[in-house]
Amino acid sequence: MGITKATPTAPALGMPPARARGRQKVSTASTDEKRERVLEAAEALFHRQGYAHTTMEQIVQALGVTKPYVYYYFHNKQEIFETLSWRPTVECFTAMDFPEDDLRPAHLKVAEGLERMIRATIDNYPAAFFPYLEPQVYRPEYRAMQKKIASHFYARLCALMEQARADGMLDFKETRITAQAACSLPGFLYHWYRPDGRLSPAEMVRELTQLAWRVLGLRSRRRRPAAKNP
Repeated sequence: MGITKATPTAPALGMPPARARGRQKVSTASTDEKRERVLEAAEALFHRQGYAHTTMEQIVQALGVTKPYVYYYFHNKQEIFETLSWRPTVECFTAMDFPEDDLRPAHLKVAEGLERMIRATIDNYPAAFFPYLEPQVYRPEYRAMQKKIASHFYARLCALMEQARADGMLDFKETRITAQAACSLPGFLYHWYRPDGRLSPAEMVRELTQLAWRVLGLRSRRRRPAAKNP
């Protein structure tokens, strides 16, 4: 799709601030597949009826398994909820991580990074919206790690924005305010977005990306940023 894959430069940011995974000691292709089944079933329930009204028993029933099956992979529903939430968090907040040998102009990286962040939000529906819907659920340790990775993202974005402005390719005044305004665009979707709505996910990504570019005053926004040659 013309977008290069994000390369996180701080691998530790990809590790969720969670407890050990249930009784599971070793990951295999089989156990990973079963773990994913638990996450998918729980995600649907959390989305449909909320965290408070979802029980481990309901997750077990949705899977058609026994309780030990689920507890083998997760201690409790909070661990499941945080695991679901952490994946899109990492994918979104490493969207501005580019390889050191990527020497493209800053405005192209800003444009591409915003598109990657927006696409990650849409692609990870509905889990990407859980933090907006139920922020009170998360443990302090989780919130601290979320803040850390968000700071990582905004530090990179703001530095690139200021370089692009110096190059004459972006037009804005307050760096941090402009960055947060542009990145808040996909956040408001949690009230009403549906993948089967009038706009397809790809069309929604395109619309929101173009709006974000306008917020930054991107002068070359009529053209998609060219992907870096491998």
